[in-house]
Amino acid sequence: MGSRKTSVAMMFVLALLLILFSESIPIEAKWSDSSAAPNSSVGCSEKERNALLIFKQGLYDSGNCLSSWDAGENCCNWFGVSCNNQTGHVTKLDLHLQLVEHRPEDGNKGQSCEELYLQGKLSPSLLDLEYLTYLDLSGNYFQGIPIPLFVGSMRNLRYLDLSSASFSGMVPPTLGNLSNLLHLDLRPAYDGNLWVGNLHWLPNLSSLQYLNLGGVNLSKASSHWLQGAVNMLPSLLELHLPFCDLNSFHQTLPSSINFTSLSVLDLSYNPFNSSSSFLLWWFNITTLKYIDLSLLDLIDAVSLSTIARQESLCNLQSLSLSGNQFNGEIKELVNALSRCSNNLTNLDALDLSSAKRSLVVSISQDWIPPFNLSGLRITNCKVGPTFPTWLRTQTNLWRLILSNTDISDTLPKWFWELPIEYIDLSHNKLKGLLPISLSRSFSWVDLSFNLFEGPVPLWSVFSSMNFRSNLLSGPIPSELGHKMPVLSFLDLSENVLNGSIPQSVNRLKRLETPSLSKNNLSGEIPSHWGNMKGLRMIDLSRNNLSGTIPRSLCSLPQLGYLQLSNNNLSGELSLCLQEFSDIYTLDLGENRFVGNIPKWINKKLVSIAELRLRNNMLTGNIPEELCGLTSLHLLDLAHNNFSGPIPSCLEDMDGFRHFNSYYHSETTLLIAAVIISPSISMTLDGKGRQSEYDTDQLRIVYMIDLSRNNLSGEIPTGITNLSYLGTLNLSMNQLSGSIPKNIGDLRQLETLDLFCNHIEGPIPTSMSSLTFLSHLNLSHNDLSGTIPSANQFGTFDDASIYEGNPRLCGPPLHTKCSASPPPESNRGAINDEDDDERDKFWFYVCMGLGFIVGFWAVCGSLVIKRSWRHSYFRFMDNAKDRLLVIIAWFINDRVLRRRGDEMWNLFTVECGLWRSYECFHVK
Repeated sequence: MGSRKTSVAMMFVLALLLILFSESIPIEAKWSDSSAAPNSSVGCSEKERNALLIFKQGLYDSGNCLSSWDAGENCCNWFGVSCNNQTGHVTKLDLHLQLVEHRPEDGNKGQSCEELYLQGKLSPSLLDLEYLTYLDLSGNYFQGIPIPLFVGSMRNLRYLDLSSASFSGMVPPTLGNLSNLLHLDLRPAYDGNLWVGNLHWLPNLSSLQYLNLGGVNLSKASSHWLQGAVNMLPSLLELHLPFCDLNSFHQTLPSSINFTSLSVLDLSYNPFNSSSSFLLWWFNITTLKYIDLSLLDLIDAVSLSTIARQESLCNLQSLSLSGNQFNGEIKELVNALSRCSNNLTNLDALDLSSAKRSLVVSISQDWIPPFNLSGLRITNCKVGPTFPTWLRTQTNLWRLILSNTDISDTLPKWFWELPIEYIDLSHNKLKGLLPISLSRSFSWVDLSFNLFEGPVPLWSVFSSMNFRSNLLSGPIPSELGHKMPVLSFLDLSENVLNGSIPQSVNRLKRLETPSLSKNNLSGEIPSHWGNMKGLRMIDLSRNNLSGTIPRSLCSLPQLGYLQLSNNNLSGELSLCLQEFSDIYTLDLGENRFVGNIPKWINKKLVSIAELRLRNNMLTGNIPEELCGLTSLHLLDLAHNNFSGPIPSCLEDMDGFRHFNSYYHSETTLLIAAVIISPSISMTLDGKGRQSEYDTDQLRIVYMIDLSRNNLSGEIPTGITNLSYLGTLNLSMNQLSGSIPKNIGDLRQLETLDLFCNHIEGPIPTSMSSLTFLSHLNLSHNDLSGTIPSANQFGTFDDASIYEGNPRLCGPPLHTKCSASPPPESNRGAINDEDDDERDKFWFYVCMGLGFIVGFWAVCGSLVIKRSWRHSYFRFMDNAKDRLLVIIAWFINDRVLRRRGDEMWNLFTVECGLWRSYECFHVK
């Protein structure tokens, strides 16, 4: 009996938060015409056939899957087209992203395509498909165009799915005209930016059963989304509104619940500012079986107690409250679970994640749970050190997440026999060897940040593998591309791999995000990348790769992020730059590239946001055309040989004047209903030290680093218009002139480094308004006057910030300023006059003394002493002979003379004879 009580107690500890995966069981329904068939004996009309052909003309079909769309064929036999088998009218158009393979028996004339992936624009010719009830274009790439307005005129539609198709802009309110719609899915892709002006059109869709606006910005509809829109859909069965920026709701909750059939609710990841009454309203819906309220920042102990009092907790099959703030006593939830004990055998998924890492899951090794889960997620909790053996009883488990749970064990053999498709065991201390091969398939495996050793395993039927930051060694298997043909996500970074990148990598046609950084890889980058059209992110940084960048790699149509820094790559820079089409993050720093920045850069890299060419051997001027990169907000050209002036057009760079609201620099994959983001980063010099910035941080970095070049001229005054500029580093150049007077307009500036230039004049008083400034270096210039002391300057008490400027005075320097300095407007003129008078006086004094000393010390002694006079003239004769010999030698040896000139010029260019030893020593 005691053992049984212990098991029950453990069961309640596990179910304490009862947070279940937000795995919505899909509602199977045939939204299209029930009589629709892919092949119709009647045949489609000429009007509908022509409409489809016009629609095809606006599309780019990379997989050639629409080759069956031929003017002379019955369009009911075309790929993705279904017709009514009685009338022949086109009723269904299903062109969602898919991996397909058609054979002759499919009735498509032997057509073969591996992947349907459309790009381009949508033609209004679809309006001629008057009987169309089903339209699915999800997963394609429509390049940020708005959802066409004409879609709202397709009044017979019952099923509309435009999700993950890279649409942007405002959701057209004309969609409210689709009164027959049963299914609506508008989730944007990772690079999409959809938003609504309001949701007043939504109640017109009175028949709607499925609504998914996840990721659409609904902030402008926060005041009416519930009472004036969603609650007026009586037929709604599933409501998905995660990541919608909903931060409030009408303070008066609806008095009644109109959608009495709702079974799935997902409001996760919204910054609600609310109370427990908001939660209580939802839990009054007795039909709810799947609820996800993760990371709402409103679930506290009081709210949890309120939820626990509802009898409908007992009807739930999935409840997710993860990532909220659970504080204080939660006894009422435990009591509620005890009342529901007869229902726990149906528990399907469990989430015990903790926002504050305060939950300890201590379970006996011989415990046998009463349920058989399909999904388990335990993160940021203490589960280890041993691997939980009770998982062996979960024979239905297909999704397992045990991340950051302090497990420091080996994986038992029975683990690989579980029917798991999705595994995340990251951020533990798991160790040992991994199986070399597995006969079964997985959708996703994440074993990153552990201590696994041995070679890279070849697990054939895998779509995604993450082995980042382990101890895997040896070469990458040469059979990689042959053994793992469906791989789409691969991260082997931060291991101890060696050898070269295998040529078979080009067979991974579905690969989107390979990351091999921070290893010991050598050799050249494989030359053939043309087959990998889906590549979006490549990270080969921090290895020992050599050779040039293959042109086929630079010309990938969807490549948005390329990280090749810290290698030994070489070649002409422009040869690669001219191939890019849609790159937004490019890091070629710490290599051996030569050449200059081409003037056509603004016509090729039109989308570039982050450009890092640091520490190469680039030369020439920085072209004015660089200012045409309107999205650029990170520019690092430091440690090169650029010369000439800084472009005066910097003020035209809009990327430094506006907040970057784009969602890029990060490739995401949707695998097993989980968004996967590769770990990508960039090393930058900021605040006087090198730091590594991840993807989220890079989006808010506004940096210009032109340090350690040979730039000359003045600092452009227009640079003060770059209002979001956070880091400006112009150190170790040949810049002259003064610091722009309006530099205080750079209110976001955190780092200013002008070390080792020729900058003169006073420190502008406007710099006192730079309240975010935390790193300043003005040393080794020719600045003069009093160091400001107001505001932020009071914190810069390190004298090294100002050293090497002999005409600066005031704290923290020991040089004191005069008690009553003249006004700044005429201080320079007065100082110049005083200097002139002093110079004249000492000139006459020195001239008189020099004449007396020189005449009597030399000429007088020669007149008096005869032997000295003879010796002196002999010395002069010998000196004359030596001088003639030296002149003749220099005239004959012109090569040596040229070399001497080159050495002298190099010396003067580097720092200048007038500069201090310290500046020369640093360089």
